[in-house]
Amino acid sequence: MKSNKEAFRDYLQLEKKYSPHTVHAYLNDILFFEMFNKDNFEQENIEQVNYSQIRSWIVSLVDANISNVSVNRKMASLKAFYKFLLKTKQIEVNPMLKHKALKIPKIIQIPFSEKELTDLMSDIDNPIGFEEIRDKLIIDLFYTTGMRRAELIHLMNSNVDLSSNVVKVLGKRNKERIIPILPIIVEQFSLYLQERSQLEKIVDHDYFFISRKGLKLSESFVYRLINSYFSRVSEKVKKSPHVLRHTFATHLLNNGADLNSVKELLGHSSLASTQVYTHNSLAELKKVYTDAHPRNK
Repeated sequence: MKSNKEAFRDYLQLEKKYSPHTVHAYLNDILFFEMFNKDNFEQENIEQVNYSQIRSWIVSLVDANISNVSVNRKMASLKAFYKFLLKTKQIEVNPMLKHKALKIPKIIQIPFSEKELTDLMSDIDNPIGFEEIRDKLIIDLFYTTGMRRAELIHLMNSNVDLSSNVVKVLGKRNKERIIPILPIIVEQFSLYLQERSQLEKIVDHDYFFISRKGLKLSESFVYRLINSYFSRVSEKVKKSPHVLRHTFATHLLNNGADLNSVKELLGHSSLASTQVYTHNSLAELKKVYTDAHPRNK
């Protein structure tokens, strides 16, 4: 018979369709709480805990200088676990029922400006060789589709349709979505594929983006790539694929795109996730308003 943790793991994988990384994080959080509970309350069965024990863990995490964001993520794991136990009738009362997440200060991401993008594109306008051609396509694809880093890394050859100018990506919770490709970068796809075919050895055949050695790209490699190129044109502290995704959304909204369309392109499940990008478009709107209104002259 499966343990509650094993049943929970299957639930996350099969029903919720969470990624292996997310499942591992949830189970890891539960394991650490289990260890804390055993050490501090001499209780191995976390199915029978009360909220005061959970609260003690929260206090110990905060005392250990764990950020509120990380603490909230751990609490989300416990919340999902106890909700599952309640659903499967393993417990009668959810100890997390009245839990409230710790407050997190709002951090507004600063997107790249249109000038920074224009300057960079001018700088890499004529790429030479496999790596430069690949890098330019990666930057352009991030900026013109808003896809996530993991979505780009796991983009498969079979999911690139140049005849219809679309790519199919696998987003969070294994949700597929179709993203249009701007005609202006279709030629870059063809150029990249031509250079890719000249590589001596390709190990990860199915993946669209690969290294010179024919291997699938890593998350750290893609982060360093974006950071390195944008360091040429930007003095912003954070220069990452996520900032480029943020830039995609902000520039669309600044130029008149509606929120629902941007939501679909980003693959968000709700408008609340997309609305964070309106802060920057609102700032742009205020600037236009104050510059243009006669009463402000």
